[in-house]
Amino acid sequence: MSSAIPDQSVPETDTVLVVDFGAQYAQLIARRVREARVYSEIVPSSMPVAEMLAKNPKAIILSGGPSSVYEEGAPQLDRAIFEAGVPVFGMCYGFQLMAKTLGGTVDNSGAREYGRTPLTVSRTGSTLFEGVPAQHSVWMSHGDACSAAPEGFTVTASTDVVPVAAFENDEARLYGVQYHPEVLHSDHGQQVLEHFLYRGAGIAPTWTTGNVVDEQVALIRAQVGTKRAICGLSGGVDSAVAAALVNKAIGSQLTCVYVDHGLMRKGETEQVEKDFVAATGVQLKVVDAQERFLNALAGVSDPEEKRKIIGREFIRVFEQAQAEIVAEAGEHGESVEFLVQGTLYPDVVESGGGTGTANIKSHHNVGGLPEDLQFELVEPLRKLFKDEVRMVGQELGLPEEIVQRQPFPGPGLGIRIVGEVTKERLDLLREADAIAREELTAAGLDREIWQCPVVLLADVRSVGVQGDGRTYGHPIVLRPVSSEDAMTADWSRLPYEVLAKISTRITNEVKDVNRVVLDCTSKPPGTIEWE
Repeated sequence: MSSAIPDQSVPETDTVLVVDFGAQYAQLIARRVREARVYSEIVPSSMPVAEMLAKNPKAIILSGGPSSVYEEGAPQLDRAIFEAGVPVFGMCYGFQLMAKTLGGTVDNSGAREYGRTPLTVSRTGSTLFEGVPAQHSVWMSHGDACSAAPEGFTVTASTDVVPVAAFENDEARLYGVQYHPEVLHSDHGQQVLEHFLYRGAGIAPTWTTGNVVDEQVALIRAQVGTKRAICGLSGGVDSAVAAALVNKAIGSQLTCVYVDHGLMRKGETEQVEKDFVAATGVQLKVVDAQERFLNALAGVSDPEEKRKIIGREFIRVFEQAQAEIVAEAGEHGESVEFLVQGTLYPDVVESGGGTGTANIKSHHNVGGLPEDLQFELVEPLRKLFKDEVRMVGQELGLPEEIVQRQPFPGPGLGIRIVGEVTKERLDLLREADAIAREELTAAGLDREIWQCPVVLLADVRSVGVQGDGRTYGHPIVLRPVSSEDAMTADWSRLPYEVLAKISTRITNEVKDVNRVVLDCTSKPPGTIEWE
């Protein structure tokens, strides 16, 4: 057994806080900051300023939001945030709130602007607009407008109807724009954001996947010490990268546990047992728990209840594995006190833990954990988006087959069956899913879509005609989506011939399925998974 000494020298990371005022783009702002190689975190506008400053941010960005700054109950911000010496960049609502709080004039003059809008830069050599064309288009979405900048600010841009579309105060290091530089529809938006980060806030672009690996290895060693950890390995990207990262930190102190719960896709159990172990050399313990999970899910149709049952049973299986691993280690072996999870930042945000907003769904790693959890959690990917996780996996040397695998939910096919989960329904869905994956791969589309959930509407039957006879079978739903990070998504426009081939094969080859339908809903309003 390893006798690794905890490494307490955890490297510090320059952090930019994104204050969320209810914006649909708050997560996108955080992503754009990270694309500039600067680390960012989202915090709710309800967080006291003292708590924000206690995080020692190198800069603060105020997001947009749906409210009017004069509306009763609209989010506000203590003036102290602008007087703390921390560079601040306001966007849209955040820009107007900065103007109003510091004595500028914001009013509802009817100067509404929505969509692409021509912007005129009056100070092309300013901190934000150095090297940016004097005339370019930006994305506006506002009703109120700033008609007078606060004292000490220089107006640096305007539009045909808004006299103050951007202002800057280099002495106080306070900046703001009326538009949304984070969206792709704003020309030179990323350049303006980077000018704030590099020039206005003086932050160096040093946050890389290499930094993430070094930082997490140090944190994991400090947290785990000489104790042992187990990791739930599903074969997906998240758990694979989390396991590889922890394995790099503590080596033989980690045992990966693969729970064969019967909810995986066709061939995945074999892939985990062979490919991942070969790539990383981790210790792997396989637990056959198919019967246990099916018994626990019997008669349950509610999606939230299914998620929680699956999360609970996972933990119980881990506790069983823990006892077995400890027994195998002998009486002088270190205890197993830590559970490694591949929780990502979107999991935290959508479970209500990122911005203080509503809980969209319970995630098996976040909302589905039992209250009497016997482990301390190790979550090295908790602050990362999916594309960043893939980059960390590449940094760790994981093979492309694992790193580029399409996302698959921890609860597996259990949440891709709308209705009760049974062995017969799982077998049916496994075959339909395998056909869809085979055809997408054959068409070379694996890297062009984010993922393609295949859903069985188990409680729905429709009339069909097969073999000159009437059938009464289940519909299968194809849900191909394109996304950067799963926070937003659009349905993928797959070639008709590919869709036709998938549909024909499923209805011909999968028993009790007589209809294949396409889900062409974006996120929002829908989520990627159906349950």
